[in-house]
Amino acid sequence: MSDALTLPAEARERAGKGASRQLRREGRVPAVIYGGKEEPTLIHVEAKELVRQLGTGHFMNSIVEIELDGKKVRTIPKDVALHPVNDRPEHADFFRLAKGGKIEVNVPVVFLNEEASPGLKKGGVLNIVRHELELVCDNDKIPGEIEIDVTGKEVGDSIHISEVQLPEGSESAITDRDFTIATLVAPSALKKSEGAEGEDQTGEGIEPGETAATEQGPDDDAADEQEAKSE
Repeated sequence: MSDALTLPAEARERAGKGASRQLRREGRVPAVIYGGKEEPTLIHVEAKELVRQLGTGHFMNSIVEIELDGKKVRTIPKDVALHPVNDRPEHADFFRLAKGGKIEVNVPVVFLNEEASPGLKKGGVLNIVRHELELVCDNDKIPGEIEIDVTGKEVGDSIHISEVQLPEGSESAITDRDFTIATLVAPSALKKSEGAEGEDQTGEGIEPGETAATEQGPDDDAADEQEAKSE
């Protein structure tokens, strides 16, 4: 898990659109802390500081300690609503982390040892189906990322959740299927090249009256350009 962030806040007494608009005019962002079997706490935070922390790239997967009335409330961001035009934060929701509890989070995946994958070394492409995994984690053991080793993977291989060693205290939130995280595929150019070679050598796949596809040369390009100009 990324290091905990600290976000100063102040309590707000009033809710509603009018009060929220006034806070935004003053450079503040209305927010709420909920969860943990406690009543929601209405707060507001400095807009510039919230934007700065959002810019770190890992804000939504970080524990955020909100400083409120001399105390720190341990939370994780659940949602930040942005203005549709200028992308400025308009509201933020924080989930209170109760001691000993669990939380569902999206954790990014990273792939290791790509140079040790025969499929990738041959020109294959790692097609990432899921850039994040939905996990249920202990509050105090939220991983910052999930590492997946592609050593030995060949073109055509797939990586499923059942192959991934999740950190202690974490489990997949999706339990009804062994879903795919990534596959190793051949690039389209490689597929076409292999297909053309196979047809040239065996004659299979060519219908009567058809010829095998060939690469277009410089003279053909010039002829195409001339034809396009004349149309």
